[in-house]
Amino acid sequence: MAPKISFDLKATDGKARTGVINTPRGEIRTPAFMPVGTAATVKAMMPESVRATGADILLGNTYHLMLRPTAERIDRLGGLHKFMNWERPILTDSGGFQVMSLAGLRKLTEKGVTFKSHVDGSKHELTPERSMEIQKLLGSDIVMCFDECPALPADRDRIAESMRLSMRWAERSREAFGDRPGHALFGIMQGGLEQDLREESAEALTKIGFEGYAVGGLAVGEGQEAMFDCLDYAPGFLPEDKPRYLMGVGKPDDIVGAVARGIDMMDCVLPSRSGRTGQAFTRYGVVNIKNARHQDDPRPLDEKCSCPACSNYSRAYLHHVFRSNEMISGMLLTWHNLHYFQEIMSGMRDAIAAGTFDAWQKDFHDTRAQGDIERL
Repeated sequence: MAPKISFDLKATDGKARTGVINTPRGEIRTPAFMPVGTAATVKAMMPESVRATGADILLGNTYHLMLRPTAERIDRLGGLHKFMNWERPILTDSGGFQVMSLAGLRKLTEKGVTFKSHVDGSKHELTPERSMEIQKLLGSDIVMCFDECPALPADRDRIAESMRLSMRWAERSREAFGDRPGHALFGIMQGGLEQDLREESAEALTKIGFEGYAVGGLAVGEGQEAMFDCLDYAPGFLPEDKPRYLMGVGKPDDIVGAVARGIDMMDCVLPSRSGRTGQAFTRYGVVNIKNARHQDDPRPLDEKCSCPACSNYSRAYLHHVFRSNEMISGMLLTWHNLHYFQEIMSGMRDAIAAGTFDAWQKDFHDTRAQGDIERL
């Protein structure tokens, strides 16, 4: 019988926490940043390169994989880990968010959502039961409940109605998930920016009981200040002995602010998407490699960074390959960004363990405020 997935909280510093999620496929050190492998690949990266940046876990997208190549095909080919050559833990989202944001002509009922595929217009139905079935076929280690995520701003009645529907779906997800040793199901708290609705949602989820809990419905257009206001109280409503996952976040300062407020896990397409569009995140802020100021610059992106882009190439070269639409541009900048994001996580884990998180945070913000190095 496969061992259960468990969470060991190792140290706290203020609300910030560091620990380990133990899974049969390896440890996930928290705070953890999960690179997004939407269609069974982190774009522009080999799996071993993603691992080399320090990632312990990847995220896969139920919605994209169910449409192409289909969960049934992945299952026949030995499951998602084998299919994409990533033997470490994988978390899959439920498909709910993508149905709301990408799918055409959708119809929402108590049962679930029917929608048209953005790929070929074919009709599909996603319910809590079907989402659990797809994620089981994929073989992911951490499975997310099927929920509905309304875009903000929305009125309170709409948010309350949506949250309560998600809680009923959470119960159905739990039932459909069944007993699967070695795999975990996470519940998703909803409730917009309404403190009492967040609390109601957390109570409903805790009563059902999950191996971990996500804070959903943020980073959907409400702005950082509103998100942080919500995170000042929302994680505290969730069980302390279980991991807390903030979905779809974010920029480096979003991540640091979320960890300071008690979050353990995050995911975002930003490091890879920005890498492909010529944006590099550095300890001194964001660098746009497409800008002409870099074309004669022999210096690295970030002299303190040990990633291949910074160790082996100049800003001038990175500028040139981006301008020339060369594939290596997206590869190098994505690697750099993922490396930097994992460096932030590692720095926070060490600082929380040492009880120096406040000083680490101050240094992080002060360094970023300096801005990029002076142009030559």
